Amino acid sequence: MARKSSLLKRAAIAVVSVIAIYVILNASVSPALPSSSDLIREEDEQPRAPIHPKVKVYMYDLPNRFTHGIIEQHAIVRGGIKDDVTALKYPGHQHMHEWYLFSDLNRPETDRPGSPITRVSDPADADLFYVPVFSSLSLIVNAGRPVDPGSGYSDEKMQEELVDWLESQEWWRRNKGRDHVIPAGDPNALYRILDRVKNAVLLVADFGRLRPDQGSFVKDVVIPYSHRVNLFTGEIGVEARNTLLFFMGNRYRKDGGKVRDLLFQVLEKEEDVTIKHGTQSRENRRAATKGMHTSKFCLNPAGDTPSACRLFDSIVSLCVPVIVSDSIELPFEDVIDYRKFSIFVEAGVALEPGFLVGMLRRIGTEKVLEYQREMKQVRRYFDYDNPNGAVKEIWRQVSQKLPLIKLMSNREKRLVLRNSTEPDCSCLCTNQTGLVTSV
Repeated sequence: MARKSSLLKRAAIAVVSVIAIYVILNASVSPALPSSSDLIREEDEQPRAPIHPKVKVYMYDLPNRFTHGIIEQHAIVRGGIKDDVTALKYPGHQHMHEWYLFSDLNRPETDRPGSPITRVSDPADADLFYVPVFSSLSLIVNAGRPVDPGSGYSDEKMQEELVDWLESQEWWRRNKGRDHVIPAGDPNALYRILDRVKNAVLLVADFGRLRPDQGSFVKDVVIPYSHRVNLFTGEIGVEARNTLLFFMGNRYRKDGGKVRDLLFQVLEKEEDVTIKHGTQSRENRRAATKGMHTSKFCLNPAGDTPSACRLFDSIVSLCVPVIVSDSIELPFEDVIDYRKFSIFVEAGVALEPGFLVGMLRRIGTEKVLEYQREMKQVRRYFDYDNPNGAVKEIWRQVSQKLPLIKLMSNREKRLVLRNSTEPDCSCLCTNQTGLVTSV
């Protein structure tokens, strides 16, 4: 009996030992099941965005005559020159993107958190090459000032010298400029050399002055104008916005901008509508700021080309844009739905007497507030001073061009037979006859 008891004891110890070993091994291999509180905490957490490697950008150290030298020429014409040209301030105008992008790439990486690109010092490491020419400023060096032939500053000469310099660079020749990024925000920027730089990614306000083989949605990036009125810092609301519709700008424009004069004729006698002729000046900018900040709706007709800076002035003023420009192109439409805060009206319809103001008067307060809330959500995209604004978004758009650039570059190198009569497949064809309005 004693022996039997001893055997039972040893068997029980063996079973307990096996169970203990199993528990230890299972605990070391399998993670513990989460508690209910753990499950709730995990569900509340936002999913993390995938981490993408930053696109590597090399910025050319251009000869001074293409950057600070243009600022210097602008100052000389206006009688304000300094000994150190790098200390000259870039003058304010509606195409300041070229300065902001140049300044951004000159900052240390630690001052550029969240940027989708990183600057590299060795061109051999670069995915893309940025050409920091002040092409838009160059256009206005002599604006409104007579220059004797053969003397003074010449934008045309600057353009020719720039493209000659680029074509002498091995990195430009390697892919025929396809992996280069060039600012050309003013619709007339680089007009003389476009056919020689059209392979590059062009940063443009619209395609109004570009042929289909020079610019396209697929190849290029549409960027916002620099807003010229002060940012509205108040809360959303209509109590202090007593004007129904506001416009202040040049009444007489060419091409599609001729609609402005016609709109003046239709609207200038309407009650609670302010529509004034005015050109760029400090006094007029103050008047425009006040007018946009105290109006519910802001008229945005076409200029000499389909786009104009007034749209971006409207957005930062929380003044609902009324866009009368049938061929307008807009920046960042992959992340922004402009219909949520803008009203699009076909030009022919807008010119019908009484139509525009009648439509706007029927829009209730709640709808205006909804438009304002949407504008407040997206207006950082149009602010070049905002660290999460226009500059970062432009670089994001540029970085998205890289796969196509690599595809086109590799394809170009291996093709033997090319049919020059066929359209270039790097453009994007859309419905050219359709008409969509929001009214």
